Amino acid sequence: MSGNILIVDDSATLRASVKFSLSGAGYGVEEAVNGKDALQKLQSLQSSGNQVSLIITDINMPEMDGITFVREVKKIASLRFIPILILTTESQDSKKMEGKEAGAAGWLVKPFNSDQLIGVVKKFVR
Repeated sequence: MSGNILIVDDSATLRASVKFSLSGAGYGVEEAVNGKDALQKLQSLQSSGNQVSLIITDINMPEMDGITFVREVKKIASLRFIPILILTTESQDSKKMEGKEAGAAGWLVKPFNSDQLIGVVKKFVR
């Protein structure tokens, strides 16, 4: 297995589709339904010794949106260096800038192409 990836999206369909692509490429996949859920998952994975190599998050989610989630992850010393990709329907430059300032490493626009997604993931997860 090449690494664990956490997918954060409130759409079960999208999570399933990303998981299918990533699992097929040999990655382990964890899922969270929003930023708040993802922070809890990251902490429990970490305390059980499972490292997350990459996080893929949506922007528009209930409870805690993607930008806030990225900022929260970057505040936690042990999680700060995990690369975070944003996978969203948002494509405005202002949103991309906000994501980058929060600490996101990359931006993909939905609907995603499986090969493109794997290509981007490979840049971050060896």
